[in-house]
Amino acid sequence: MSRNIVFASCMVLMLLVSACRSSNAPVAPSSPTPKEISSSEQVVKVFSHFIPSASPPASIELVVLPGYHINAHPATFPYLIATEITPGKVEGITVGDKLAYPAPKMETFAFADQPLAVYEGSVSVPIVVTADAKAAGQRTVPFKIRVQACDTQQCFPPATLDAALPIDIAIIKR
Repeated sequence: MSRNIVFASCMVLMLLVSACRSSNAPVAPSSPTPKEISSSEQVVKVFSHFIPSASPPASIELVVLPGYHINAHPATFPYLIATEITPGKVEGITVGDKLAYPAPKMETFAFADQPLAVYEGSVSVPIVVTADAKAAGQRTVPFKIRVQACDTQQCFPPATLDAALPIDIAIIKR
């Protein structure tokens, strides 16, 4: 009987190890088709970076799925929704007044008479942060990012994405 218990225990252990291995396997991301898209939020992902040795030490990165684009900042026409990053307020941290949005890519689309200023792929917007003289410790700066994603045929409803930038004030005081 003890042999059966050992055998059963080994089988359970093997199943658990197998399940853990398969759940950690990387899954290749797949782009949703336009029929599956109901909002720009499904097309654009936001990442925040704080790299103390960089200048400026922070950035907001927007990653647009392949086959899609977002309107640049500023947008080509007033009726297009421009990409806009708005920092929140946090005690002890000041975010620079003007963000340096990257140069857009000019793309021609069948639905427009002239090229449009867009962002595709990965776009990084540098963020200048300064700490108050008396501030210390860690803070998290919230950001709202307004985007409108499109493909070559249509634009999707805009979305406001949230991001948070954790900052160690001791590191930015040099």
